[in-house]
Amino acid sequence: MPRPAGNIRLKAARLAAGYGSQQTLADRLGVGVRQVRRWESDTPPWPQAEVGQALTRLLGQDLGALGFTPPSGSAPDRARRTVLVAPTAGLAAVPTQAAALQPASAAVDFEGVTRAHRRLYWSVAPVALHPAASAHAALGCALLPEAAGKTRARIAAALAETWLLAGRIEFFDMRDPDRAQQTLLRALQAAGEADDSLLGSAVLAHTAFIPAWTGDRDAAVDRMVAARTYARRGPASAELLAWLDAVEAECETRCGNTRTALHLIGHAEDVLARGGEHTSPEWLDWFSPVRLAAFKGNTQLKAGHLPQARETLLGVLDALEPEEEKQRTVVLGDLAAVEAAAGAPEAACGYAVRALDQLERTWYAMGMDRVREVRRTLAPHQHEPCVRELDDRLYGWSTTVSALAR
Repeated sequence: MPRPAGNIRLKAARLAAGYGSQQTLADRLGVGVRQVRRWESDTPPWPQAEVGQALTRLLGQDLGALGFTPPSGSAPDRARRTVLVAPTAGLAAVPTQAAALQPASAAVDFEGVTRAHRRLYWSVAPVALHPAASAHAALGCALLPEAAGKTRARIAAALAETWLLAGRIEFFDMRDPDRAQQTLLRALQAAGEADDSLLGSAVLAHTAFIPAWTGDRDAAVDRMVAARTYARRGPASAELLAWLDAVEAECETRCGNTRTALHLIGHAEDVLARGGEHTSPEWLDWFSPVRLAAFKGNTQLKAGHLPQARETLLGVLDALEPEEEKQRTVVLGDLAAVEAAAGAPEAACGYAVRALDQLERTWYAMGMDRVREVRRTLAPHQHEPCVRELDDRLYGWSTTVSALAR
């Protein structure tokens, strides 16, 4: 399998940073677009000192990680290889001794662990799974330069998925968006090594969450445009296309555009209803019609459509599978918010306490955020017994210690 043409590491870093075109990066650096085009070619020239420093500051990686080879005289030993390294050290180019090519079975075995981590995400505490995923990524970095052809592509794809998992944990569970941004960049670069456009689309869509959470709609939209562009290179399944609509709807909701978000969700429902000829990737296990309904219920809540939100979210709660424990905490939190907005503090506290019960079994930062948001809206009722009971649970020893530990 031929490797993708051009400097895929720089291109991935550019897209992950929100620069959708070579021209936008050139404008930001104050150079001509031809210069950026040369940097993204198969033989990128080493940038001049000041421009190189600006490039590394802007994209968050050193020049080696961005696919540049040092000028002759300072290059590493030709008998050595360069590899992608683990998230704790960044995506720098580091030397390692040359080794014999890995057999095809190495890709099968590496994929097997990636697959196991994917399943464990739904039941294992993030603080336990994240180090395991990071260590697995380090192994993938060691295997990648020792593989060729289809074996290399399969290892790169599994490495991209592993870094995507680590980035999801960092953003959704650990609430560390800066770290997640860097990890997702590594995932995108590995997807580029695998020439896997659908995986690249999924990574880019995840990067859109980061600016959306701070209300930066323009940056989120730019990343979604890139994600949809990669998906068109497909073949993309109906589920993946509907999920992209759901992600963009979540971004629009976070930025206060609930009407646009509801339109996107309606389009996603139509896409799922029509179906398609392509099968979803195995790694797309975080989305389903029920998850789309959960997106919808939250958007209806933010739009102030309380009866519709209540009906949608109750339907989601009934339809969730037992193992979907993390999603259950989010839905319970949204139902609590519906009742708080409807002026029913006792019902709101009931759902919030149920969410805390679930959080004690399976921690999920997004779920705890929902409960805390509800508690803030209940401030006018803080002297009522139900709210005091909620406070006792919310600030109990076990809950407080668990929250601080994570």
